[in-house]
Amino acid sequence: MRKLLILTLLISVSVGMVFAITAEDILMNIDKNMTAKTTWSSSRMIISTRRATRTLSSVNYSKGNDISYSEYTAPAKEKGTKMLKMKDNLWLYDPSTDRVIQISGNMLKQSVMGSDLSYEDFMDDLELLESYTAILDNDITYDNRKCYKLILTAKTSGLSYFKRILYVDKERMIPLYQELYAKSGIKLKTMKLSDVRKVGNRWYPMHIVFKDELKAGSGTTIINDDIEFNISIPDYYFSKAILKK
Repeated sequence: MRKLLILTLLISVSVGMVFAITAEDILMNIDKNMTAKTTWSSSRMIISTRRATRTLSSVNYSKGNDISYSEYTAPAKEKGTKMLKMKDNLWLYDPSTDRVIQISGNMLKQSVMGSDLSYEDFMDDLELLESYTAILDNDITYDNRKCYKLILTAKTSGLSYFKRILYVDKERMIPLYQELYAKSGIKLKTMKLSDVRKVGNRWYPMHIVFKDELKAGSGTTIINDDIEFNISIPDYYFSKAILKK
């Protein structure tokens, strides 16, 4: 009986070791949920400042992580404004001046439409496993969900955020909360992700609150009203010709 008990314990430990999840496994699963060959979405960006709240609507198309196109459809003041990202290049079309401007250098740190997101954030849409090394910290409960706590450090010096702290839903493998830090240790921004839904074979957050911790206001909320993955998108949506179309 004693030998049987010891054998059972050894088998249990061995199975646990085989199936023990690593930080890299978690990042890989996050990337699978958050990244697709193509994505289309209809979304709203709600910008809240001390003085007012305004809502911008847009349609968005992307191919992988490094090519994307967005067009604002409301309100009237911003309607027709377009952004095109092609790898390391970003262009903005302003319908009021009928001009295409390339956003680069220090301009990337400017706010997108007065929101808590910068153009740099718009460009920084990389796969986590490729961009960061990760340490699996203690488990945590966040928003009534059991989560892994991960501490991520940038692999290269070119990333917008040197360090990230993530609370990752254990069941759905979606980060429900993120803290984004500069190399100096200053907390720059936070992200809260919620309304996680099953879309096809993946989990995806339909509601994201992005907060610049260095300025006043309650943050910027992005709501995905509709989203589709791995659909056919014509190539002209990812060319400069569409900016003035």
